[in-house]
Amino acid sequence: MGRITTDNCELLSKDFIDPAYLREMQLCKLQSIVRHAYENVGLFRSRMDKLKLKPCDVRELKDLAKLPFMKKTDLRDTYPFGLFAVPKSEIVRLHASSGTTGKPIVVAYTKDDINVWNEVMYRGLAGAGLSKNDIIQVSYGYGLFTGGLGAHYGAEMLGATVVPASGGNTRRQVMRIRDFGVTAMMCTPSYFLHLIEEADRQGIDLRELPIKAGVFGAEPWTAGMRERIEQGAGIEAFDIYGLSEIIGPGVAMECRKHNGMHIYEDHFYPEIIDPDTGEVLPDGETGELVLTTLSKYAMPMIRYRTRDLTRIISEPCECGRTIRRIDRISSRSDDMFIIRGVNVFPSQIESALLAIEGTTPNYRIILYTENGMDNIQVDAELRPDMISSDAEKMEKIRKKISSSIESITGLRVKLKLVDPNTIARSEGKAKRVFDERTAK
Repeated sequence: MGRITTDNCELLSKDFIDPAYLREMQLCKLQSIVRHAYENVGLFRSRMDKLKLKPCDVRELKDLAKLPFMKKTDLRDTYPFGLFAVPKSEIVRLHASSGTTGKPIVVAYTKDDINVWNEVMYRGLAGAGLSKNDIIQVSYGYGLFTGGLGAHYGAEMLGATVVPASGGNTRRQVMRIRDFGVTAMMCTPSYFLHLIEEADRQGIDLRELPIKAGVFGAEPWTAGMRERIEQGAGIEAFDIYGLSEIIGPGVAMECRKHNGMHIYEDHFYPEIIDPDTGEVLPDGETGELVLTTLSKYAMPMIRYRTRDLTRIISEPCECGRTIRRIDRISSRSDDMFIIRGVNVFPSQIESALLAIEGTTPNYRIILYTENGMDNIQVDAELRPDMISSDAEKMEKIRKKISSSIESITGLRVKLKLVDPNTIARSEGKAKRVFDERTAK
């Protein structure tokens, strides 16, 4: 794979493509990938046959809505190689999920698929203002997780100097940021907050270092967490979106206007559906994101239900890019839990906590059953300067936080204030919800 730097604008020009030409390109790619999946993936072919559909029935882009959905369970049910659409001799890399809740999800790439992945990562990083002059520390996990290698090769394609730190060993991570003159970080937002805390413990002010940008993804994060990150480190934070089933990180990313994430729709076709009915919703309406890979041939995903809730922003971006954007992913439909008939998302709890001065973005949500009723307990961590032996002062803080949670969720919750640094920090995706209900 040849190196491409920001001196070469060929790839970036795809972000400014004429919309009419883009639609023609998408249709051509869609017809090709549907035909490829039909001929090579038994599960997809059987579902198409059941609907009495053939690849030739895709005559225009709106015909995509006729095709069957794919879900995460499809990857588990066909584990490990049942969705592969090319001979194993053409597969150059495998990635997989941890499989902690069942069989892992295995995804495959041809050499061309890897090139597409590197390309979209390159376009995203360049859109964030990064270049070959940057030193980028990648603190996503390497190995089977797609985050580390996806970020790594995209940054190398940019021509940047890459520090492949992976996750863990937080003290040394901070040392490298300082000693190597790191200018950009790539990791989960929760882990970067952990790095800020560790830097404080070491007496290092990240705001005084060359670091200027952070590219954060792999977990939902709120506007409140963005504010804490940018203020705590003096950086510009960028949201990046992706999922292993589609390709990995790089499906969409913010530009410097920070008004949604540009989705690289010459490679990934987005739809928004009603999560209950499956009906396709128009641009601008919030629903579940469904993605179709237009360029991935090792394991094509046709109408893959991501369970991520967002909307498509079709209005032109101030940056001049013509590819559409998706709004930030603040929640997932399968993260939602129902308490006494009220739908609650973890992101709502986070927003409520961060709205109150003195809290940290570290919290736990514990679901439990009491007297046959489902309830919520929220463990909220306070900053050290907020801890007091004055019981009346602490009760005022507790009531203020409780009121904030109730105003956002509509529920009264059991709130427990915990001491600083008592909630475990994550080196990857943060675990926020602990379901201890006796009947789920």
